[in-house]
Amino acid sequence: MQTALSNTKSDSRVIKKKKKTFLSDISQNFYLYLLVLPGILYFVIFKYLPMVGIIVAFQNFNVVKGIFKSKFVGLKNFEYFFTSKDWLTVTWNTVYLNVLFLVTGLFFSIFIALVLSEISSKYFKKVTQSIVILPNFISWTLVSMFVFALLSTDVGLVNTVLKAVGYLKEGQEINFYSNPALWTGILIILKIWKTAGFGSVVYLAAIAGIDQEIYEAAKMDGASRLQCITKITLPQLRTTAVLLTLFGIGGIFHGDLGMIYAIVGDNPNLYDTTDVIDTYVFRMLRQMNDISMSTAIGLYQSFVGLVIVFITNWLAKKYDQDSAIF
Repeated sequence: MQTALSNTKSDSRVIKKKKKTFLSDISQNFYLYLLVLPGILYFVIFKYLPMVGIIVAFQNFNVVKGIFKSKFVGLKNFEYFFTSKDWLTVTWNTVYLNVLFLVTGLFFSIFIALVLSEISSKYFKKVTQSIVILPNFISWTLVSMFVFALLSTDVGLVNTVLKAVGYLKEGQEINFYSNPALWTGILIILKIWKTAGFGSVVYLAAIAGIDQEIYEAAKMDGASRLQCITKITLPQLRTTAVLLTLFGIGGIFHGDLGMIYAIVGDNPNLYDTTDVIDTYVFRMLRQMNDISMSTAIGLYQSFVGLVIVFITNWLAKKYDQDSAIF
């Protein structure tokens, strides 16, 4: 009995000795921590330190007085936004467009990855992959010029072609920039064209990591290409798809300001379907010069987005432990 107790004590001492402190771990993996340091500094300086500015949302901010001396007004800035007729419109547009972007982007990214993975010619595969990824590196400002060249009422390519084939007569041109109903579809098409190819890279990497022996065994059992995709590839991509979806849901309350403002601009005719929270805040900041109001709406965005992330992660964790972020 005494021998067993002494052995237990000695084992516990060994375990205690093996435990590492944070500082000892840094000393042993110094260069790995050094590689991570720039990323940590980026988030601390540009993400966490600016969070002190949240207090501006509850103030009548004065640039001269600064953050700590401006008058505290409580929830007055939020009250102005939520009592206006625009908050429901911009909130709905933000969520609706982002959900459509997320769903269509997920579908086409996986579809492109599946198609590229099935191409046998390495040269053709590389060329095709470069072509589908290239739009991601084109700025939205340049894209807006292409869109105007296509959709302009007077000289746009679409109206010109439709008139040339006899579908439209002179004076019956489609005025895209005064018809808000068309722009949900236009923005979705542009978003897919620009981002789906680049989004497929992650899924291509996931497909490359699948054990090829599984496919060989399936082919020996008589499985077709389509069956290999539906029964092997897609289930293996599930965890990656869920994780990327969770990341996407985290930004579901943040509209793509660079995209929408570059393409739509300050066109009040299209606000019903294209005006999102970000463009609303940007316009308010420019026209009303109200920093406190803009900060309050930004805080509303972030808070609701955070709540949605926690709820979605809880659901993912409940049904698939490996798919959760935390």
